[in-house]
Amino acid sequence: MSLFLFLILAALILGIIGFAAHGLFYLLIIGAIVLLADLAYAAVRFRRGGRRHRLTR
Repeated sequence: MSLFLFLILAALILGIIGFAAHGLFYLLIIGAIVLLADLAYAAVRFRRGGRRHRLTR
């Protein structure tokens, strides 16, 4: 969970710097790519999370 939050924070920081600084538009693009990759990682992780817990008899 901490990796997910760290990547969200990094994407936001890169996006803000890329939007605010003149000539650093590529940082905004990198931030958006990191955000999309993080959301895909979270979707895969949360989808598979329920299968690990098996009922023991």
